[in-house]
Amino acid sequence: MMIWLPVLLPAIAALSTFLLGERRPRARNTLNLIAAAASVGTVVVLVIRAYGGEVAVGAIPMMSDLDLGVHSDLTGLLFSTVATVLWMITLVYAIGYMEHAADQARFFGFFALCIAAANGVALATDPVSLFVFYEILTLTTYPLVVHSGTPEALAAGRKYLLYALTGGTLLLLGNAWLYALAGPTPFTPGGALAGVETHTTALRAIFFLMAAGFGVKAAIMPLHGWLPGAMVAPAPVSSLLHAVAVVKAGVFGIIRLINELYGPALASSLGVAQVLAAFAAASIIVASVIALRQDDLKKRLAYSTVAQLSYITLGVALCSPLAAAGALAHLAHHAFMKITMFFTAGSLAETLHVKKLSEMGGVARRMPVTMGSFAVAAFALAGIPPLAGFASKWLLGSGSVEAGASWALIVYVAAGALAMGYMVPILLAAMRPGDHGAPEGVESDPRMLWPIVIVAAMSIVLGLTAGLPGSPVHWALTAVAPAFGGVTP
Repeated sequence: MMIWLPVLLPAIAALSTFLLGERRPRARNTLNLIAAAASVGTVVVLVIRAYGGEVAVGAIPMMSDLDLGVHSDLTGLLFSTVATVLWMITLVYAIGYMEHAADQARFFGFFALCIAAANGVALATDPVSLFVFYEILTLTTYPLVVHSGTPEALAAGRKYLLYALTGGTLLLLGNAWLYALAGPTPFTPGGALAGVETHTTALRAIFFLMAAGFGVKAAIMPLHGWLPGAMVAPAPVSSLLHAVAVVKAGVFGIIRLINELYGPALASSLGVAQVLAAFAAASIIVASVIALRQDDLKKRLAYSTVAQLSYITLGVALCSPLAAAGALAHLAHHAFMKITMFFTAGSLAETLHVKKLSEMGGVARRMPVTMGSFAVAAFALAGIPPLAGFASKWLLGSGSVEAGASWALIVYVAAGALAMGYMVPILLAAMRPGDHGAPEGVESDPRMLWPIVIVAAMSIVLGLTAGLPGSPVHWALTAVAPAFGGVTP
């Protein structure tokens, strides 16, 4: 039963939030915070047990030999830990941000449902179960994207739904074809397709169907078109889309696809991993260049997300132990770095009505703690040591060499330089003289300020502790080892 709690606790919180409605906001907020804390505690217990070799499994029969299943492997628990921890922090931020907004019960209810679905994606035992939770994530995110109800938000929501449901259709086709070919295929480190490797043409087609299905949420170009437009949503939703659940579900699906469904050896021998790596590399460079030209802060951050997600996709597609570990570690590190940035963008918009770089003059003086936190996340994202981004990118670069793909190392180095190119101008814009003077009292609502400081501090802590047991880097190295013969790289 405990293995289902990361899914059930947010779902119960969502149902209770809808029932409480707008009448009892304090009870609603308290309930969500308690559910988030309980979810974190549950995941921590599962992690401790998983490190001890105990993998819990839960299954609900669906039909015939198909179950809706979840399990507590280290790979899934890393994603689930990130989702639940950031849900709790984002709740505090959102309570401050949404204090005067309408339809808060709807917002917080669907927010909790998204976390439930994300945890289902993380812990799914097989591609069919993952597909079910993946589609639930799509449907529960849509009301958040269109929450404001403006024509712009509704248009962005339609575009998001079109992309996401198309991706879901491709994923369903791939799942159905794979089931017809191989029967039930639970995720297995190193690959689950023993006995059907000779069906090379079918396996290539299935891989590309599933990769495209995951690639929509992973924002691999040219499947990324929904993401910049979705930035019309409130800042907590942008944070959910970019750091916590949606895009991470896409890249996580690709990690499962290569490491635990096809297996690195089969994915390489079929040539499908190399094709995916080429798309990811192109996405990194093109998205980074586009980010350089954006004046709108959230759109600049959105294209940065497209690039950084493809760091993960490229890493796992290289099919080397170090690169795979770097990809999984970067999934966690990127979450803390990017959520800091979107929290900052939301605080600037809510407190100072600043949404563009050209409007940021004097912001650093007016909101020094906020912009200092943003600077930490920006340098971490660019891979400056000893921050979190450096640790995962070091693994990705080392994995490129290990895989004999020096071209990938060049892509990562170039992308790091481009990241400095699109992040530093934000800091310079905030420091130049402008209309925003020195702060008078607290620079913003403490419920928004402290979450920014906490997640920024995590970029420092995760970098400094990268070599210690339990850090995302050590966790990722341990988690990917079974996919490469059981040897920790």
